[in-house]
Amino acid sequence: MKIQGNKMIWLLAVAFILLSAFRADKPVVTIFMIGDSTMANKKMDGGNPERGWGMVLPGFFSEDVRIDNHAANGRSSKSFISEGRWEKVISKVKKGDYVFIQFGHNDEKADSTRHTDPGTTFDDNLRRFVNETRAKGGIPVLFNSIVRRNFVQPKDASIAKDIRRIPGTSKEQPKEGTVLFDTHGAYLDSPRNVAKELGVTFIDLNKITHDLVQGLGPVESKKLFMFVEPNRVPAFPKGREDNTHLNIYGARTVAGLVVEAIGKEIPELAKCIRHYDYVVAQDGSGDFFTVQEAVNAVPDFRKNVRTTILVRKGTYKEKIIIPESKINISLIGEDGTILTNDDFANKKNVFGENMGTSGSSGCYIYAPDFYAENITFENSAGPVGQAVACFVSADRAYFKNCCFLGFQDTLYTYGKQSRQYYEDCYIEGTVDFIFGWSTAVFNRCRIHSKGDGYVTAPSTDKGKKYGYVFYDCRLTADAEATKVYLSRPWRPYAQAVFIRCELGKHILPVGWNNWGKKENEKTVFYAEYGSKGAGANPQARAAFSRQLKNLKGYEPVTVLAGDDGWNPVRDGNRLLDVKR
Repeated sequence: MKIQGNKMIWLLAVAFILLSAFRADKPVVTIFMIGDSTMANKKMDGGNPERGWGMVLPGFFSEDVRIDNHAANGRSSKSFISEGRWEKVISKVKKGDYVFIQFGHNDEKADSTRHTDPGTTFDDNLRRFVNETRAKGGIPVLFNSIVRRNFVQPKDASIAKDIRRIPGTSKEQPKEGTVLFDTHGAYLDSPRNVAKELGVTFIDLNKITHDLVQGLGPVESKKLFMFVEPNRVPAFPKGREDNTHLNIYGARTVAGLVVEAIGKEIPELAKCIRHYDYVVAQDGSGDFFTVQEAVNAVPDFRKNVRTTILVRKGTYKEKIIIPESKINISLIGEDGTILTNDDFANKKNVFGENMGTSGSSGCYIYAPDFYAENITFENSAGPVGQAVACFVSADRAYFKNCCFLGFQDTLYTYGKQSRQYYEDCYIEGTVDFIFGWSTAVFNRCRIHSKGDGYVTAPSTDKGKKYGYVFYDCRLTADAEATKVYLSRPWRPYAQAVFIRCELGKHILPVGWNNWGKKENEKTVFYAEYGSKGAGANPQARAAFSRQLKNLKGYEPVTVLAGDDGWNPVRDGNRLLDVKR
């Protein structure tokens, strides 16, 4: 498929923005993980809900830390070495990297390819991992095994086996009590002993998970493990009962507890730890695969606290709706997180009707106190008329380091009573690509024209004190954009003010347009203060526009204050200390 020149330039520009904007390169520390199935990444075929705790660990660290998980199903410390897996890992370790080591489950097995003995061969393998890591300048961390969910007292002192049972296939099952019994024996002591001997950080993962499972009890603890009812998951049509391996919820819970321990024991990693209520990830490392699933899981009207959602790197093609009941959501993206859709106004819906401008958006935000950071909102339909990337009706909506990509009608500030704040954002388009009724402040944003047209098309209601206010923004353009107006009034009382903005040469000397209606010139409020750059031309501006003499009444805190004193410039995305 051939891509036309302009389209290719656009794609390259977007890629550059996404890769380079808002973030300076930082050295990345790698955490290498070696261990067994309870730590390992899992295949997701057939909706498999099994997860190792290491698989979900990336959602607990900033992007200054990279997780490289080499743990594998069925491996012991012995087989991990004999199969060449350790050689592959240690060849990558560099100074300052970490190696997380968790074995024991399969060292207990009787077969000669995996079996080791605590106190001798098991300890020797752990020493090898530690010493060779240190020789490369790496930092080893030893863990013992997570607990098995075993509420049945063993008949003897032998090590229990991993049992995976298909529901209904066994006539009689041992009756569970209320006490959780150990199944690992002396294999739990080897990592602790080697850590003490060699001066290595030790995380007692068995105690952490034992306390968790015992605290939940025999019934509630099943929610952590692979208990799957028949005919619910294609991967296990007959169901599964597994007391060893974790499901998504269990892995996220255990990983969260691991991270708490790491934060206490390893100060350097503590700086990079992050906690989110939910994580969205296409690779299965989160709670959900889609953003909408995470939004739906947020309790309705969860007051006086934020629900934080991390969206890991990836392109999510969804139609996202954040309804009014999902208040106080913070949506945080990793670098390269794109929420995209390709609907447009003339596209047909299921009834054969045009979607219309409002129906074309890929994301709808209705809930108050919404916050987004490092998210790209994209409408990829191209130059096909109105095609909205983000539709914002919510009050007190705050966007930081976000990108809004599209052509015509990219950002729809819809709510008439909505106040919106955009900080260090990138917004692009051609015609009316910032438009709507809301009061909106744009602070230090880059506003990019992809062709001739109009930057804004406010439809401010009569009697409203403020419409759009741009502070210290840069207005840039593609080479083919040479005739661009700052604004035209979608409605007669439109308001737009540009303060200390750097205007490119693409901005026409006249600056402002009346949308072909002379009477609009009497009702609009279009103004500038301290414009600079090749597009700043106060002497040539349209006669119905103004040059402000001072900024009294146009401080961001004043524009956004409303009746409740909202001040995102000072307070960030924290909740207001007011009753609602």
